[in-house]
Amino acid sequence: MFDPVIAPSGTLLGLLQRGRGDGTLHALTAPRAEALAALNHCVLRDPRHDWQVENRSLYYARLYLDLNGGLDAVEAHLFDAEDVLDTDESRTGLALAVLGHLASYGRRDALDLLRRYAAHGSNWAWALDELALRDDDAGLRALAAPVLARFATDPEGEAELAAAVRDAFEPRPWRLWADDPRPSIAARVRAAHEAGCFDRWQRQMRPTGPRPGWSVRAVFEWAQQGMERGAALHVPAARCLVAVAGPEDRPEILQAARDGIDGARCTALRYLADSDDPAALDLIEAAVADGTAVVVEAAVDAFERTRSVAAVDRARGWVRRHDALGAAAGRILACRGGARDRELVLAALRQAVRGEGPDAPTLWTLVDGAGRLGIGCAAPVLRHVYRETASSHLRGRAARALAATDPSFAAGFAVECLWDCEETTRELAARHAETGDTRVVERLRRLAADPAEEAEVQTAVRSRFGPDAALG
Repeated sequence: MFDPVIAPSGTLLGLLQRGRGDGTLHALTAPRAEALAALNHCVLRDPRHDWQVENRSLYYARLYLDLNGGLDAVEAHLFDAEDVLDTDESRTGLALAVLGHLASYGRRDALDLLRRYAAHGSNWAWALDELALRDDDAGLRALAAPVLARFATDPEGEAELAAAVRDAFEPRPWRLWADDPRPSIAARVRAAHEAGCFDRWQRQMRPTGPRPGWSVRAVFEWAQQGMERGAALHVPAARCLVAVAGPEDRPEILQAARDGIDGARCTALRYLADSDDPAALDLIEAAVADGTAVVVEAAVDAFERTRSVAAVDRARGWVRRHDALGAAAGRILACRGGARDRELVLAALRQAVRGEGPDAPTLWTLVDGAGRLGIGCAAPVLRHVYRETASSHLRGRAARALAATDPSFAAGFAVECLWDCEETTRELAARHAETGDTRVVERLRRLAADPAEEAEVQTAVRSRFGPDAALG
């Protein structure tokens, strides 16, 4: 899947793509046709950089309800000819998840569309999972025949069916079908379930990797073999060293960390950092200076995992470096530094935004650090990250940091956060938003009554309706 093109943050489309609360508020005041066009654009062209982590489906479903939006565009997208050519679940996953939420709100057209797609669409398993949570038994039983018809009755088809049953995210439909009154369906599903269980047992009985009694050298060789076939095994290999290495093996591990082949060097650096070996920090610095790209990445990652006071002291010296180690030093100070490190963390935060933009991966930790350390001067940078980032998770972190650093947060961004796409951000807003704005009271009451809302958000809302709360 290609990276999505995100519109500017000041546009309605850009706000909706980011999942910002202001997106909903602007859509409700915009011409309805314009708002629905922007909404359909988001649902049919998933705007998330990490679609497996970021939330949008409930956010978009609620907006469909508020706009009384039809589903013709979603239907055309799901049953387009491209559905046969592009079977990647990311093409249709967001639309199916939105339909699932709409079905839970009682939209019959969404439920019917999910049923049709489960019977005929390429990403049928996702649609079936959505239905497993929301459809009745009769609706699910009606899908047994069309779903099973997808699998041939030869050995290859039965193996594919067994894998589908074994890997199903929601087992409810398969359990219903195993008790189906039609013998041909029930027998086939039961056989597939038994085959899947047997396959799982066989895989558990054929473990690969280190065994008791392996030597340090054997662990290094295993890590290198993984690297040569494109599998990074230095992290589990370092854990294996904890079990197999003794004091007499330290010279060999130090040597591997200094100039070993990549698999061994990455493993040794990780092991030494995790065990707070006194030589680890010097070896990490050397690896960053002369190692390959994969060694540098492993060395930096190992450094960030260190928990010693010495590592924090070294970070104060390295934070001004203009390389990966300097960036890691800033993140360490953000996580474990003290009040004396506020200026260093602020400088690292500003440098990251200037050099890499509002979506830089390093910002996640630096934004958290600005909030943890209460760096008031960071508020302008945090507001910029909040507005511009395409990541709803990073925006939520920026909101949490602003709550700790910006006195205007409660009357400002906290209000729009009540409509945010991420439940953790809505929870934060429910605890902080000032109720002088009439929209806040109305929104809190709606969240409290919404059965689709997360329990943590509703708990935060109820805390505002307590005996001492003044909601007007």
